[in-house]
Amino acid sequence: MPSCPGDSVRVKEWDPLLRIPHWGLAAAVTVALASDENRAVHEIAGYAALGIVALRIVWGFVGPTHARFLDFVRPPREILAYLKSLIRRSPRRYMGHNPAGGAMIVALLALVITAAGSGWMSETDRFFGVDWVEGLHAASANLLMFLLVAHIAGVVASSVIHRENLVRAMVTGSKPAVVTLRSGGWEDGRDLSLPHRCSPFQLARKRGCRSYRR
Repeated sequence: MPSCPGDSVRVKEWDPLLRIPHWGLAAAVTVALASDENRAVHEIAGYAALGIVALRIVWGFVGPTHARFLDFVRPPREILAYLKSLIRRSPRRYMGHNPAGGAMIVALLALVITAAGSGWMSETDRFFGVDWVEGLHAASANLLMFLLVAHIAGVVASSVIHRENLVRAMVTGSKPAVVTLRSGGWEDGRDLSLPHRCSPFQLARKRGCRSYRR
């Protein structure tokens, strides 16, 4: 396969107010799930997770392009199409979140709100000991654990298929830019006006460049 001139160029995609809450939420949820027997730690971690989710939701409307929900929340048909392409090991590469990743983000945020909210409700006088509240809290926590495992598996799969370290990208905020080689090997996923070969300067300005293997 011909080499891609953009392989060595990295562009900033995920800002600090996306990355820090991401890792903060991962830590808070992990502590909350692991400290069920220690109520004080469990509650602090749960409220911390809820606060981080609130920040992430606000940032999803006012943050930079790839932090916004409009950039990665896709209709079901696109999510299913992406999952099918992932199974075939030929998914399109996104500089931001892919459709499956976007759906996972929405699901995880909703589950954290549900788990934390029902946990808070279970401590109030009105809902203390109410079966459906306790059941909702347990079910949302269990589903949250399942989706976290699925999320990690998806990150690993995408990293292997696209040959890029997505964990590193979420730490540094940058991803390798990839340009289109129309003569074979790569196909542009967003900007068809890209020239046959781009200089690093042009790549830095083409922040929306996406590609996938043929």
